[in-house]
Amino acid sequence: MSAAPANASVHTVLSETEVRARRRNFVVAGLVALVVLTTCAATLGAIIRSLRFQLTKLPINPESGLKFHTLPEEFPGWRMVTNDVMSAEGMAELGTDNYVSRWYKQVGPDGEDTGVVVQLHCAYYTGMIDTVPHVPERCMVGGGMEYAGQTQVMKVPLNLARLTPDPDMPDDPRGTILMGRNNRTNSRVRLPFGVQNLEMMVTPFRDQSAKSTLYAGYFFVANGGVVASANDVRLLAFKLSDDYAYYAKVQFLSPSVDSAEGLAALAASMLDEIFPDLMVRVPDWVSVEEGRYPPDNPRRNRPIASADPQAR
Repeated sequence: MSAAPANASVHTVLSETEVRARRRNFVVAGLVALVVLTTCAATLGAIIRSLRFQLTKLPINPESGLKFHTLPEEFPGWRMVTNDVMSAEGMAELGTDNYVSRWYKQVGPDGEDTGVVVQLHCAYYTGMIDTVPHVPERCMVGGGMEYAGQTQVMKVPLNLARLTPDPDMPDDPRGTILMGRNNRTNSRVRLPFGVQNLEMMVTPFRDQSAKSTLYAGYFFVANGGVVASANDVRLLAFKLSDDYAYYAKVQFLSPSVDSAEGLAALAASMLDEIFPDLMVRVPDWVSVEEGRYPPDNPRRNRPIASADPQAR
């Protein structure tokens, strides 16, 4: 009988020892994990700094200081019909006050009305943007319209003969950068890289009575390039190597065409006139990449690795 209490006491002492040992092991393991995590974080931070990755994007506006609502009301082939001004609530829903929504009519060489009308809508966003701006596939349906066909990616047939290569950027790794002439200032303006292959998303809509069909199409200018899909904006505007981020939606809506190809051609005829004016109202990305704009650009004193497309 006397052995049992002794054995019980021994087991109790051993159990408490094990508990204390395990606690020490947990503390040691926790400290080791903390040291490893701290070391990894410091290493990751050093890697990010060495590669010049920018996880936080800075806002940027064009050097001209112009916003989209300052676009001219007349171009050689176009005259404004109406200017749609949003309420404060509408701008809050849009997510920016830098926008324009206007209906233009197309005019002939002698100023005659051709009967063709198109709505031009542009909206500008910059900095750390959480969402992609409204696109017709959501807004038109939300406004009571319904789909009248499939969304298509259409080539925008710009008149490239009106454009000239940028003489200051002959060897850009992204290809030839083209320039267009601003008719008001008679100066050349850089267009987005890749504009030779400009595409837009086009969708037909009809009202619920099915009496009329509208074609809506859009593309985005983002960090000096162009994309057709809203999902591709982040890939272009939020590269890790870029300090700044911006994008602008350029949208066309018309009841005067009867196909997606027709809207793409109509958009091209308008862009042939207004593209340089649009680009004056977004940052010149070459100047940004080379550190010349804005004045506090972090790249101003950095060497540029011209062979690296991400560095330009």
